[in-house]
Amino acid sequence: LINVVPEKMSDSPEILAIGEALIEFTRIHDSSKAASDSSPPIYQQGYGGDTSNTIIAAARQGATTAYISAVGGDPFGESLIDLWKREQVSVEYVNINPNDPTGVYFVQPHASGRNFSYARRGSAASLYSSKELPLQAIRDAKVLHASALSTAISVSMREAVADAFRVAKEADTLASFDTNLRLNLWDLETAVTTIEALLPQVDMVFPSDDEARQISGRTDDNDLVDYFLEFGCKMVALTRGAKGAIIATADNRFEVAPAKCDAIDSTAAGDSFAGAFLTHYLQTGDTLKAAECASVTAAITVSALGAIDAIPERETVEQRLQSYRKNEGSGNGDKSGS
Repeated sequence: LINVVPEKMSDSPEILAIGEALIEFTRIHDSSKAASDSSPPIYQQGYGGDTSNTIIAAARQGATTAYISAVGGDPFGESLIDLWKREQVSVEYVNINPNDPTGVYFVQPHASGRNFSYARRGSAASLYSSKELPLQAIRDAKVLHASALSTAISVSMREAVADAFRVAKEADTLASFDTNLRLNLWDLETAVTTIEALLPQVDMVFPSDDEARQISGRTDDNDLVDYFLEFGCKMVALTRGAKGAIIATADNRFEVAPAKCDAIDSTAAGDSFAGAFLTHYLQTGDTLKAAECASVTAAITVSALGAIDAIPERETVEQRLQSYRKNEGSGNGDKSGS
């Protein structure tokens, strides 16, 4: 497949992401309590937010990165700033709003999955607007990444993402887009209208097959890929869980088998796939290698609980990929995190 990596200033972050990061509280089981105990539940704090997960995955794979967002002037906002600093993600473009809260969500695990509830209305990130965009940083970056979730949290953030993509296109910065679809934030019609308005500005798109079916109304995997190519996207990475991924341009496409894993928690699977793919593609220009590394990254991510903690470092991914190639080939597996 063609290499569309732009030439950019070497001292600028390679990958920027824009969106909202959240504080996660997951209800944990306390075996010392009886089922009838009426004591308050115990929650474990973590971190969430799809674009934050993606930029951390990219940083762990070796890219230079920065995040574009806003957090509240509260302990949660400080905690997120500290997280990004530890992960070598630049916070130069993260605004701290003293009078606005940082978004929070709660996770209730159960036998068949997880239930989510959010406390994010009026959050600092949802109030982010186009006038705050770091325009020169976007022009200098190699990739700007956003998601449908970035655009769903508010009208002002939706406009900021659209304006950021326009600036990226003018500057030959690759625009990367994840179709993360959260219909608890907006209705399907609004989501489709917004996504279809952005796609002509997008170079690389990362849809999952279930999201793509909802957005496009199509069912066949190749038809799903074609849907995004018809908007002018240069590259599509359609992730399909246990079926692996399809990587395609207008001229070529191939399948990447799923990396072998025992999936425990699907949190951040697609986010880590996108971050790893972008990093390895930028650094090598090798689409197949990027897809294989992304598949392995996602598989490792879903093999443990949580989002951030489970995302692997580059060395782990390369060792696992080498092992797959030696023993089974990159793929043969019964479950996948891609």
